[in-house]
Amino acid sequence: MSRAKEKVRKRRRRHVHVRRRLSGTALRPRVSVFRSLKGLYVQLIDDEAGRTLLTLSTRVPEIRSQLPYGGNVRAATVLGEKLGQKAKEAGITRVVFDRGGYKYHGRIKALAEALRKQGLEF
Repeated sequence: MSRAKEKVRKRRRRHVHVRRRLSGTALRPRVSVFRSLKGLYVQLIDDEAGRTLLTLSTRVPEIRSQLPYGGNVRAATVLGEKLGQKAKEAGITRVVFDRGGYKYHGRIKALAEALRKQGLEF
C-alpha cells in the first residue's frame, strides 16, 4: 500500500474511534472538520435529529474573497471567526469539537482557537 493511502486509512480509523465517543445534540451540536490541501470544511451537526445545522468552508465566496489561498492557518482562523459569528446568530454557544481524526495542530488548532475566541465553549 502506498504511503498516501496508508495515511488516509489511519486517519479514517482514528476518526471512527473518536466518533464512537462524540455525539452532537440540538443544544450542543458537533463541529465536524474536514481538511484538504486546498481548503477546510466545517459543519455543525445535530446527530440526534440527523441534521446539519450550519455549514461553512474556505471555498464559499464570502470567505474566498478575503483569502488568496484556503489551505493554510490564516484561512482556518478566518473560517473559525465566521463560523463562530454564524453560530452565535443561530443561538449556539456550546459545541462538541470533532477534529476528524486529524492531530490537534496547525489548521485544526487555529480553527478551534478562533471558535473559542468568538465565545463558543467546548
